[in-house]
Amino acid sequence: MAESTQMEIQSANEPELIPTTPIFKPLKAHEMSDGKVQFRKVAVPPNRYSPLKKAWLDIYTPVFDQMRIDIRMNLKSRKVELKTRADTPDVSNLQKSADFVHAFMLGFDIPDAISLLRMDELYVESFEIKDVKTLKGEHLSRAIGRLSGKGGKTKFAIENSTKTRIVIADTKIHILGAFSNSKVTRASLCCLIMGSPAGKVYSKLRAVSFRLAERC
Repeated sequence: MAESTQMEIQSANEPELIPTTPIFKPLKAHEMSDGKVQFRKVAVPPNRYSPLKKAWLDIYTPVFDQMRIDIRMNLKSRKVELKTRADTPDVSNLQKSADFVHAFMLGFDIPDAISLLRMDELYVESFEIKDVKTLKGEHLSRAIGRLSGKGGKTKFAIENSTKTRIVIADTKIHILGAFSNSKVTRASLCCLIMGSPAGKVYSKLRAVSFRLAERC
């Protein structure tokens, strides 16, 4: 009887062992959606059909091998279809791959568009000239000319100073880059559309790019 009371006292004094926190492996894409396959479809514009044929292997290889996403071209609907696989490591890979294909359809080169697969902070922003100012006829043509510059000089200067990429497709403008850099790029392009001379925009860009470099 005395032994049992001693054992009870000892057990009361001993602290209770706290169970260790369980460590679970990260869920794969098909496990997060209860085994259902997730799809994305990207429409192919008529003017990008031939470039897509030529660059298909360059698009297919990183999406299938690195991101582990199934990709195919549906010739009937003229859409690029993407879907997750059983070995897809992360569900976000599907959206990254769709963004990559979409960027190519907008007119970005593959070496530029592929950065969407590797970096999370990049995105594509699109707007039209009429969103900034309503222009028609020769005024519109001159505005597009100001955006590009002679031999693309103005466009390249903005790209290099802000570390972004710009596609000017008729009246539509697409910008690929980080949020803060894209904001500066859009502001510069809007100034050109409104009629500012290229020299004035360059001087503003120098000051802004110097500030961006200081932040980095």
